[in-house]
Amino acid sequence: MPVTPDSATPHAADRVIEPLYAEILRRNQGEKEFHQAVREVLETLGPVLTQRPEFVDARIIERICEPERQLIFRVPWSDDSGDIHVNRGFRVEFSSSLGPYKGGLRFHPSVNLGIVKFLGFEQIFKNALTGMPIGGGKGGSDFDPKGRSDAEIMRFCQSFMTELHRHLGEYTDVPAGDIGVGGREIGYLFGQYKRITNRFESGVLTGKGLGWGGALVRTEATGYGCVLFTAEMLRSQGDSLDGRRIAVSGSGNVAIYAIEKAQQLGATVVTCSDSDGYVVDEKGIDLALLKEIKETGRGRVSEYVERRPEAVFVPGTGVWNVPCDVALPCATQNELHEADALTLVRNGVKAVAEGANMPTTPEAVRVFQDAGVAFAPGKAANAGGVATSALEMQQNASRDSWTFAHTEERLAEIMRHIHDSCYTTAERYGSPGNYVVGANIAGFELVADAMLAQGLI
Repeated sequence: MPVTPDSATPHAADRVIEPLYAEILRRNQGEKEFHQAVREVLETLGPVLTQRPEFVDARIIERICEPERQLIFRVPWSDDSGDIHVNRGFRVEFSSSLGPYKGGLRFHPSVNLGIVKFLGFEQIFKNALTGMPIGGGKGGSDFDPKGRSDAEIMRFCQSFMTELHRHLGEYTDVPAGDIGVGGREIGYLFGQYKRITNRFESGVLTGKGLGWGGALVRTEATGYGCVLFTAEMLRSQGDSLDGRRIAVSGSGNVAIYAIEKAQQLGATVVTCSDSDGYVVDEKGIDLALLKEIKETGRGRVSEYVERRPEAVFVPGTGVWNVPCDVALPCATQNELHEADALTLVRNGVKAVAEGANMPTTPEAVRVFQDAGVAFAPGKAANAGGVATSALEMQQNASRDSWTFAHTEERLAEIMRHIHDSCYTTAERYGSPGNYVVGANIAGFELVADAMLAQGLI
């Protein structure tokens, strides 16, 4: 039922949200990650629906939870032996209320429609929080680049872009990288787009090589931004990262550059991980060695201890058993569970910030919040990557190229803006210190106001 000024109470707001969520479950069956992402946002929106009943009357929640467009397509390609493979490609163009769809492409066997929709839904609010004119989307494929030759990856990317190109454009949809999609893949994708369209449209993809339209700091941005947000969160409590002990999960792009920025700010990072297990290095992770193993050799973190014998490699999961002041989950979704959160709290963790997308389960988030641990959700803490993608789009549009220092300062400004927006919004809606509430409502209001202004479309 529509909320009117007379009926606009938290209880009335709950009566609106619950049937909406039930209908979302019915219409999107089996997409558990998407359900989780939607639930996490909806359960914080009661106060804003109470104060802004026009959002209910305009059916903003129903509209924002339904993607503007969902693309699923066949991706046939041949391997080096001439055998033919068929993968599935996805692009969910979720919301263009604030600008062209913006979000990464993920190549990983786990990719399915539900995961792409969860990522795209999160991207709407993450992109809004940056203050940049970008909408939300996400895409990818169940293709696994591991163990494939460069030639095989090139053929797959060319086949993928042959279908996807018709839906892209610098004013329409601008993909970037994600898990399994780095500079190599972006290069092959851009080359095929240029070949098909006969246009050097730099702004159609971000994460490009520096020599052909890429931006400095883009590689580092998500990891850097996560740490910068954490520093702001601690600063608001009169604390800092200097001298702090940090546990990081993952060893990909986000984890590596989170480690780098944390070390620059005086912290000691003692862990990294991959799907085989995790490393504990009490002297602090040797970043140059980790980069050599992961970025140059595309190896496994178990190789780290072969070169650094004082470190320990532990097979399997369990990185959150390592005591720390700050935890940065930077691997993948739902990697930090309730039991992990309880262990971290017992060991005295003071702050947790999500470098990955939704790596903390709802039960674990509640543990942190109940214990008074500062918790930064991914839509705020890991927005540095997409923010710097938008800065890359700015440079492409003006045929310009900025210095590393200038771009990093812009990133720092954006992360401070995101932190302050989340902080003040949480206070304004009666949940001081709750960055989940602050991030969700701040992002939602920006998108909802734009939707109202643009009419029923």
